[in-house]
Amino acid sequence: MSELRWNPQLRQWVIVAAHRQDRTYKPPADFCPLCPTLPGAFPTEVPAEDYDIVVFENKFPSLTQPAPPVGIKGSELYRTAPAEGICEVVLYSPDHRTTLAREPVRRIGNLISVWIDRSRELGSKPNIRYVLVFENKGDAVGVTLHHPHGQIYAFPFIPPTIQTELDAAQEHHSSTGRCLYCQILEEEARDQVRIIAQNSGFCAFVPFFARYPFEVHLYPRRHVQYLADLSAAEQEALASLLKDVLVKYDELFGFPLPYMMVLHQAPSRGEYPYYHFHIEFYPLNRTESKLKYLASVESGAGTFITDMTPEDQAAKLRGEK
Repeated sequence: MSELRWNPQLRQWVIVAAHRQDRTYKPPADFCPLCPTLPGAFPTEVPAEDYDIVVFENKFPSLTQPAPPVGIKGSELYRTAPAEGICEVVLYSPDHRTTLAREPVRRIGNLISVWIDRSRELGSKPNIRYVLVFENKGDAVGVTLHHPHGQIYAFPFIPPTIQTELDAAQEHHSSTGRCLYCQILEEEARDQVRIIAQNSGFCAFVPFFARYPFEVHLYPRRHVQYLADLSAAEQEALASLLKDVLVKYDELFGFPLPYMMVLHQAPSRGEYPYYHFHIEFYPLNRTESKLKYLASVESGAGTFITDMTPEDQAAKLRGEK
């Protein structure tokens, strides 16, 4: 059963997907459902002996198209709706032991091309309003399959965090005539202390307002709304800078750093000239052995408390320990 339920307190949809309790959870070490299917071996999700990058629909999706009927009748206050949408899995490599940080820039560039292709395709489908590309990496963020992979969700609504960003960007543009994100980038470029890596097309920095430990944002220097708006040269620049940031993460504590990576782009339908495509990373390790927990103040009040200044975080990511 999968359906949408409206939270009237926060004015946002919640996806109820009870069937996902039965999804694959940390399979035995000698069998990975995301590896290639070897001759004579038990079949995996990929019926091929080798592959480069693979995309397929999630076997335990939170959203489906067409969506099943809702399981419970709603009311004027407790609205329900079909959980319509698409959930895809993106396999980065046939190598079970690798990570995106260990892959060459060429493969990361190929992955960006796949993200663009899927964003265009999914965003064009009926009733899809937003395409979210993301990766969850590591036990700390609840990953159940350790083969290097990401996911893509095509939503029938604009997720609340994106809507908040859109509202803020529109208000800022209306009052100043400027792009909020372009101005943030200018501030970071002027201060320099929070920038950890940059090239001709992109800039990576720990934002002045970082909430997570070692949070990093990647902004394109050119004002674009969608991942698909990037030129070929900008895609190459993004692949190079992504590699740089991921390597810095792994060098920080000497192990593959768990993180959430989320691509923020404009909604699939409508005009949003005031928005600015960017990528956000949310690690959870505040030290080598201590995690940042989203406890009562963060989860109950929505206010983050950080234990280290963004300036110190940036210095550590640059290797200035």
